Amino acid sequence: MDNTNDWSRQTNRRERIAVLAILLVILFLFVFFLKNIMVPLIRLQLQHDLEGATALLLDRGLQGAMSVTLIEALQMVVIFVPAEFIQISSGLSYPLYLSLPLCDLGVCLGATIIFALVRVFKVQSAAIGKQRGRIERISADLDERNTVLLLYLLFFMPIIPFGAICYYGSSTEISYRRYILTVATGVIPSILVSNLMGEAGTAFLVHSLPLGLLILVIVLLAALLFVLIGFFIHRLCFRGTEQTPDSMAYAFSMFISRLWLGRQQKPVIDDDLLRGVEAPYILLVNHESFEDYYYVSQLAHPRNPTFLVNEYYCTRPILKTLAKQSGLLSKKLFTPDLSSGIGILRMIRKGFPIVIFPEGRLSPDGRSNPIVENGAALYRKLKTDLVLVRIDGAYYAHPKWRKKKYRSDIRITVRRVLPGQQLREMDDETIERLITEELFNDASARTDAVYPQKDKAVGLEKLLYRCADCGTLYQTVGIGNELVCRACGRRHRLDESYHFTDAPWSIPGYYDRIRRMEREQLDHLSLHASVRTKIFAAGGGPVRKERGECTLDRAFFRYCSPSGEFAIPVEKLPALAFSCGKEFELYHKDELHYFYPLRDPNQVARWALVVDLLAEKRRNDKETKKA
Repeated sequence: MDNTNDWSRQTNRRERIAVLAILLVILFLFVFFLKNIMVPLIRLQLQHDLEGATALLLDRGLQGAMSVTLIEALQMVVIFVPAEFIQISSGLSYPLYLSLPLCDLGVCLGATIIFALVRVFKVQSAAIGKQRGRIERISADLDERNTVLLLYLLFFMPIIPFGAICYYGSSTEISYRRYILTVATGVIPSILVSNLMGEAGTAFLVHSLPLGLLILVIVLLAALLFVLIGFFIHRLCFRGTEQTPDSMAYAFSMFISRLWLGRQQKPVIDDDLLRGVEAPYILLVNHESFEDYYYVSQLAHPRNPTFLVNEYYCTRPILKTLAKQSGLLSKKLFTPDLSSGIGILRMIRKGFPIVIFPEGRLSPDGRSNPIVENGAALYRKLKTDLVLVRIDGAYYAHPKWRKKKYRSDIRITVRRVLPGQQLREMDDETIERLITEELFNDASARTDAVYPQKDKAVGLEKLLYRCADCGTLYQTVGIGNELVCRACGRRHRLDESYHFTDAPWSIPGYYDRIRRMEREQLDHLSLHASVRTKIFAAGGGPVRKERGECTLDRAFFRYCSPSGEFAIPVEKLPALAFSCGKEFELYHKDELHYFYPLRDPNQVARWALVVDLLAEKRRNDKETKKA
């Protein structure tokens, strides 16, 4: 054992000596060029004298070319020195086929020095403290492949110096090979733009190149180069990962989500039960806000999870390509859909976790919706673990009836893990009961969160469409922190914990009053709306627009338009998805219909609630018959 340790120490010592020898050679080159070329060039840089720098480089011939590489390397190590000056000077002094590799070689030399200082000699630069903070805010929990992607994106951002990025990259666990390949290719866009500025500047000043043409050439070349770099990233880091959560499209989407949402909201995560669970598994979670996918992605997944999402997002232009390349699974909401089950099986066989929101829609009032399409039988047959997760606090951060997003104390808790073997020994009814119990959440039960905003009720009338006191339809309006009825004048004020200061005390309490009113009228149900309809053809086909009439009674939902009509029995409508104050939607013959009422758009919440009440009645009748 001691001999092994001695050999390891000797090996580390020899490596350090070899690296130190190389650094000394580089230092000698710096000293050799320092007095005659590098110091004058840096002095000219401080004076912003591009013409003088160009003349000096051309005058010194080969030594001038070598100094470009050395100064570029020096400016990498000493990160507070900008590199654009020497890159533009190089572009003015040499043709592009020389200036580009000279600058790139200098970047690689500087990056190698930084790598040796950090990995071998454990050097930490105090100058990158602020830059490291910026980088680390967007780089939590990255594996090596995603670290490469992050470094590329950082190189494309003009706000962080190359040297700071290399100091950060060297401090990760990325291998030198991937590190230097990433640096060598990732800096090319910036160097090329700077070199082209030099070349174009010469053409503009000497050959009278039109300014508009100059700008157009630089923009087109930069765009082309970014496409090529994207292709290289895909081939180097994401080969063979197409249409899976390991793909470049998935990594890029989650990176953008982190930039967009990560700084606004940092959820508190309790995922101890998930640690040690091996992929694949099915993860079920309640649905409180549109951003729930991001919150769930922050759990300690052993592999990137895929998500079962609304088919709409998998069939629209651009979204369709992004969803397919990211490995997302699609589901027609509240409609029998064999393709979703096939997709789940395919991803399970590939070993990826799958995230499912079994409610199928966002919570309207902060309480979890009934799970109308329970997949207990499927979960048992998959022979994988079932992970039950609850999100709490996301509803008041961004409920479906409000445009604005507020900060909130969001908690994500892994409530229970049911091993595959245990699932196979349970009946469907027991599994369904456990899922419902563990996922259910009532946002109004929390009283510790504080919301100081002065417009908390704005948009609430899109959900609470009927006055809870006088029962008048579509006369409520959210003004500031108050929900006001324009018919009877009653005002209900929301306090800092999002509770009303008088009865019915909470948003769910108000919603329940509306439910009782609608339930009392259910036997005489008759809803009608003139609508503007948008019809999405199956599989992402063309979109058609028309006008029509929708009706709903206890037996059928009917739609009639100049192009035709159809009727759907209500027992085949387990729920009705809707967007507050806009539209409600359903499938007919694989085509997705969006219905936009021409009058009182807040009525879409009523249509959805009535369908819920009819489904609730059917469930109750079924339970009564069982009893």
